[in-house]
Amino acid sequence: MSGKNLRPRVIELYKTLLYYGKEYPLGYDYFRERLKKAFLGNKDVTDPEKIEQLIARGEFVKKEIEALYMLRKYRTLKKRYYSDEKKN
Repeated sequence: MSGKNLRPRVIELYKTLLYYGKEYPLGYDYFRERLKKAFLGNKDVTDPEKIEQLIARGEFVKKEIEALYMLRKYRTLKKRYYSDEKKN
């Protein structure tokens, strides 16, 4: 894949991760700074294979964040509906 096709994917990944950072447990500012640092640290990479690897790593991080949010939602719902059973 050429470099021209990779740029929009990198930007899309950055925007998606930035959006997911809004609900990050340590705060949006913390997440945004870490994300920016990670992307700027790899800004000089020009090898398409290396860029593909970095995109794959970013997609993995995205899935991990999604799992974190799903787990948090599950725990909240579980507390809401099953907290009375433990008291009896």
